[in-house]
Amino acid sequence: MTREGGSGGGMRRCGAALRLALEGNIAVGKSTFMKLLGATFPEWHLVTEPVAQWRKVPARGTAQAAVGSTNLLQMMYQEPARWSYTFQTFSFMSRLKAMLEPVDEPETPSPVQVFERSIYSDRYVFAKNLSEAGHLQALEWAIYQDWHSFLLQQLGPRVVLHGLLYLRATPQTCLERLRRRARSEEQSIQLEYLQQLHAQHEHWLVEKSTEVHFADMKHAPVLVLDVEKDFEHDAAAQGGLMAQVETFVTALQAKALPAHPDPL
Repeated sequence: MTREGGSGGGMRRCGAALRLALEGNIAVGKSTFMKLLGATFPEWHLVTEPVAQWRKVPARGTAQAAVGSTNLLQMMYQEPARWSYTFQTFSFMSRLKAMLEPVDEPETPSPVQVFERSIYSDRYVFAKNLSEAGHLQALEWAIYQDWHSFLLQQLGPRVVLHGLLYLRATPQTCLERLRRRARSEEQSIQLEYLQQLHAQHEHWLVEKSTEVHFADMKHAPVLVLDVEKDFEHDAAAQGGLMAQVETFVTALQAKALPAHPDPL
């Protein structure tokens, strides 16, 4: 799909890059949507979810460690009560590292950065849900929230998102897409889990009933994108979705956004 005109040039003139997160349930279509964003807005800087890192955690750090790697994602799904805290700690750190990594475009900074999920959904969707399901013990949940809040307070503007793109589809549709993509780690996922995650997304992004502990993110604008219909091979649906994104970004870009300090 091609795009005529567009807002890329105006975004560059604005100076500070916009930072967005693409949020949504498991198998809602985020990877497909990221590819579509890349094709439509090639000047944007897109950061995909670090799933590969979770599948291959290096077995290192001790003399006894075996050569190779560990699939932490699979371990979390197989034994959530044992591995949820470990997984959520590692997933948060991998997301934070990706967010703080400087963009390798010193002469022409990217006008828009889009992260596939964020350090906020890590807490307000996934870790919160694991706590409510009893897979994170009360002490683990308390410790997670403590260091999460502390790190965000210390990092300040460097971890602020200017907006959130929420891909929305029913849990049943997500389950159908999950079965089609057939990731080995996800074989045990049932509809109930997707329903729980859908509810957490709705509480946080639509109903605004989730308590957000980082002041600069409490009122972040949210664009809800209906992806109940399969858009992967539908050019008309793709065009409509990209038009909504461009309108949303243009409105954000029109605001006076302070430039972020350079990464350390």
